[in-house]
Amino acid sequence: MAIRFDNRVAIVTGAGAGLGEQHAKLLASLGAKVVVNDPGGAVDGRGTAAAVADKVVAEIKAAGGEAVASYDSVATWAGAQNIVKTAMDNWGRMDILVANAGILRDKSFNNMDMEDFEVVMQVHLMGTVYCTKAAWQIMRSQRYGRVVVTTSGSGTVGNFGQANYGAAKMAVNGFINVMRHEGQNYNIKLNAISPSARTRMTESLIPAEVAEWMKPELVSPAVAYMCSEQCDFSGEIIGANAGHYRRVKYFEAEGVQFDPAEPVTVDMFAEALPKVMDISHPIEHGMSSRRLADRLKAMGRIK
Repeated sequence: MAIRFDNRVAIVTGAGAGLGEQHAKLLASLGAKVVVNDPGGAVDGRGTAAAVADKVVAEIKAAGGEAVASYDSVATWAGAQNIVKTAMDNWGRMDILVANAGILRDKSFNNMDMEDFEVVMQVHLMGTVYCTKAAWQIMRSQRYGRVVVTTSGSGTVGNFGQANYGAAKMAVNGFINVMRHEGQNYNIKLNAISPSARTRMTESLIPAEVAEWMKPELVSPAVAYMCSEQCDFSGEIIGANAGHYRRVKYFEAEGVQFDPAEPVTVDMFAEALPKVMDISHPIEHGMSSRRLADRLKAMGRIK
């Protein structure tokens, strides 16, 4: 069956350009009613321009879709509430949140002002939290919801000069790891997209030889799927760039189990370090801790 979003209402934050614009247009082309949220600021978050969101709304309508603009900032609780209110006032429901809004204030940590660290955290992390919170009771009451947050390899792998951005992007992963449990009984699925695409935020970072293939519209199909009724997983990260899609997971080494009834010294740890660090037999992150009881039973410390 073809994936459609008829009678569904979606909010896409940061939808005035780049990835967010493509997410919004794809969802609208598949039948969703879309709130195009974007205050229209510069890449660093300064300034506003309502025309940015208005242009995307006009293009969606010209293509036969339904959309309204929202100019509120996700970085405040009041702004997030207004974004959700825009959906409810226009269509009486909201089913999908794509938390895409973001800014960059790149600088080495040594030279970074705390204001630049805090404002990036506020937009990326708290903007995601605020919008999810504003939508949560609605999704719970209708026992349906799809939330897609935006993470980044700058968090999972790291990137020089992006301590603020990387910290925020790892934080949203932790957020959905918890919220997937809280949404489980209400058919609310929360997942993350880890995109890489050529946009105004990244055009100076993308290598020239691959830049023409790093189209933001090639990320959107994965986002749209995670917004759909057919999506039955939660708490996952999907990487997407240049038409390549993959699941992103964390893994642990098998490690070393010392007898917890006996002292463990620093020298013992140092001697065991090669095995602690050996990932030739990786275990899915979280599973090692669950197998603790089996390890302790094997050495006779518990029954």
